[in-house]
Amino acid sequence: MASNRALKGRIRSVTNTRKITRTMELVATSKLKKAQDRVVAARPYAEALRAVIADLVTPELAERFPLLRRPLPPGKGGASRAVVILITSNRGLAGGFNANLIKETLKRIEVLEGEGYTVELIAIGKKGIGFFRYLGRSFRLQRIDIGDRPTADHAAEVMEPLMADFADGTVGVVEVVQSQFRSVLDTPPTAVRILPVEPPAARAEGLRPDYILSPDPETLLKQVLPLYVRNAMYRALVETVAAEQAARRTAMKNATDNAGDLIDKLKRTYNRQRQAQITQEIAELVGGAAAL
Repeated sequence: MASNRALKGRIRSVTNTRKITRTMELVATSKLKKAQDRVVAARPYAEALRAVIADLVTPELAERFPLLRRPLPPGKGGASRAVVILITSNRGLAGGFNANLIKETLKRIEVLEGEGYTVELIAIGKKGIGFFRYLGRSFRLQRIDIGDRPTADHAAEVMEPLMADFADGTVGVVEVVQSQFRSVLDTPPTAVRILPVEPPAARAEGLRPDYILSPDPETLLKQVLPLYVRNAMYRALVETVAAEQAARRTAMKNATDNAGDLIDKLKRTYNRQRQAQITQEIAELVGGAAAL
């Protein structure tokens, strides 16, 4: 059984740890609110782009735009390269957040390689880079500078070369592995295919607005499609950042609660041992007095 001095030292150590985890929980909560605001702000713009594309795209126009064109499978005249973009965090202490994203990435790489593609990896975040570097896998691109505040420029920097390669026919598929932010407690990892662009389903005839188009739909799509692709990447970044902060907040809250339970248990053990020691000392005094 541990001595009283050892128990007091452990209580002090766990108390200090609880202060750290509590502080990290509060910081994650603050960052989560800002990240949620970015997610909410990005959704209306994405939905508006989606609705415009749904109203503009026709089967005839789809064949004219490389970003909409369905590539042939590898080995049948299609591009043999696919790109997987993995988004993880730069820091840990977020429970299974990064591990789940990496597991989903490994699954997508396996599926794409099974289809005949040579997979190139783009890693955003230190945790994903560190894992695949340990496996000896090369990267098409590494980014650790995006952090907790992704911008539309960051998304454009990642997607512009990929859109050019896809339009040239050197890349057949582009997927991003991200966290889907549904709520603070529901942020599952998911793989989203960004290229080729999947045209949204057209709205019912009675719900479609009566557009007066100027210029023509083809000219509009030339501008809107790249915006749609860049916005898909931006949403992946902001939703993953929000999911990271939610996971860290949950992990730090659990750690704080567990530290509190452990402190209570150690204090009970310390008090029992101290009481037993006092009882023994009293018994020794009484025994000595009786002997005198």
